[in-house]
Amino acid sequence: MPTTSFKQAIFNKRMLICIFTGFSSGLPLFVLYQLVPGWLRSEGVSLTEIGLFSLIGIPYVWKFLWSPLMDRYSFDGFGRRRSWMLSTQILLLVGIACFGYINPLEDIWSVAYLAAAVAFFSASQDIVLDAYRRELLPDNELGLGNSIHVQAYRLSGLVPGSLAFILADHISWQSVYMIVAAFMIFGILLTLFIREIETEHAAPKSLQEAVVLPFRDFIQSNGFKTSAYILMFLFLYKLGDSMATALQTPFFIDMGFSKTEIGVVAKTSSLVAMTIGLAVGGIVMIKLSINRALWLFGLVQIVSILGFAALAEVGHNTYALALAMGFEYLGVGLGTAAFTAFIARTTNPAFAATQFALFTALTALPRTFANATTGVIVEQIGWTNFYFLCTALAVPGMLMLLKVAPWHEPKDNKPIEQHA
Repeated sequence: MPTTSFKQAIFNKRMLICIFTGFSSGLPLFVLYQLVPGWLRSEGVSLTEIGLFSLIGIPYVWKFLWSPLMDRYSFDGFGRRRSWMLSTQILLLVGIACFGYINPLEDIWSVAYLAAAVAFFSASQDIVLDAYRRELLPDNELGLGNSIHVQAYRLSGLVPGSLAFILADHISWQSVYMIVAAFMIFGILLTLFIREIETEHAAPKSLQEAVVLPFRDFIQSNGFKTSAYILMFLFLYKLGDSMATALQTPFFIDMGFSKTEIGVVAKTSSLVAMTIGLAVGGIVMIKLSINRALWLFGLVQIVSILGFAALAEVGHNTYALALAMGFEYLGVGLGTAAFTAFIARTTNPAFAATQFALFTALTALPRTFANATTGVIVEQIGWTNFYFLCTALAVPGMLMLLKVAPWHEPKDNKPIEQHA
């Protein structure tokens, strides 16, 4: 019965693990894309320099290059996935804490080097967390499991994007970064308490197999033309909203909001929106297919970008800030949930680490290279026109749905309850 399927899909240990994987995965990224830019702007660093800091996300783009190593090798004792999870999480804890010991005005290059290192460790953690989650979730739970993962991922942004800025008005940045870094302990505890997944798919026998087989499988499974459409869709679907959120914290500061207002108003509304999004996203992922969720959430995602354009016109208004941020978190969060579920469905569990890394790397391309120009664009055309541009850039990704995820989909892509 559908009701039984709904309960079984939500109330199980796998969904709890997805909460922790999402939180641990999202925290370092939001440190790099919310806390560090806001910290630099508050210390007087220019928007152009802050925009160029998007280039430190290059490891997220190229992570598929070393993902075969993580598929092939492991450290003794913890298993293939858990050993890499633990090592990257410890390095992230140390790396995030180190930001507090640098003066950005005196040594901006040290900030850049450290940010690049944290990005590398974060991208590496994502490789193994994505692979573990793909092995953990059966096909009928991919939609809901990835929806929960993404909402927890977004929830983690409240630590560097809200708590950190509230604390920064009262304590030193050094202490702020130490506190934020300590939240990586949740990821470490996850790794220590979960078990390695027993899968029928053995580790590649050689590094050559780990490199070649995932790519060969993807092309052979889909055909060259369809594979090309999928890769193009992965690049375009999140282009608009990733650019729109690239300079989010500097935008709020330029609108005249204090660090405490950013922390309390913007992020509290985000928490409410994420709670609603988790419920709505979970229900939609269960009752509808992943394809239809991509259409519905993609439209909400596009409209949510316009909320920032409206805020740019209104200026310093706490109610407008709350509405814009709440709607943005709802729209982008839901869109990301459906998008991540689509990636997981496209991935073969036998080659989870490398294929997932390749697909998510493509989604990081616009966030890394296009976002590097956002500071220059804003200084040339202003905030309002910038957000109109981001809205326009979100449209091509929606059009690609006609090719890769049509509304009237093949019969084998069915809602969760029909599989359960």
